[in-house]
Amino acid sequence: MKKIVNPWKGMPGYHCFGCAPGNAAGVKMEFYEDGDAIVSVWHPEPQYQGWLNTLHGGIQSVLLDEICGWVVFRKLQTAGVTSKMETRFMKEVSTNEPYLLLKARLMEQRRNLALVEACLYNAEGILCTKTVCTYFTFPKEKAHAEMCFVSCDTEAGEYDLKAGRFVKREAL
Repeated sequence: MKKIVNPWKGMPGYHCFGCAPGNAAGVKMEFYEDGDAIVSVWHPEPQYQGWLNTLHGGIQSVLLDEICGWVVFRKLQTAGVTSKMETRFMKEVSTNEPYLLLKARLMEQRRNLALVEACLYNAEGILCTKTVCTYFTFPKEKAHAEMCFVSCDTEAGEYDLKAGRFVKREAL
């Protein structure tokens, strides 16, 4: 898997709840490209529970919406906004899980609309929550002018799930 470089990291005023590493209240997601999928490994914490030891459904929706957005950034090399999100909660998600695995992929693109499917799995690999997001995508000029988006690149390396960290690999 290749780590996706956050193009906004370090930008003044950047406080995205989903992906800004400096937002103390945020979920601080990081993303990886694995073939046609975008992947994120996220570690739940007690402050995100809705019920005792249960991850709040709104936080699950944030995680899924955010990874769908990163599919648009990386795979379509533009920015956009969510216009519709259909989510199915199939199994409760414990805040005691060592990690959650999220995977998303582009299902379809029609003009300025992108349909993205995302799934949230617990550490045992059980599908807990699934969504389909419809994204309204911007022309590249608008993405640059309004969202400061230039490109979404990757760096080589591997994510070690057991160690819970990304290991950079030097180019051969």
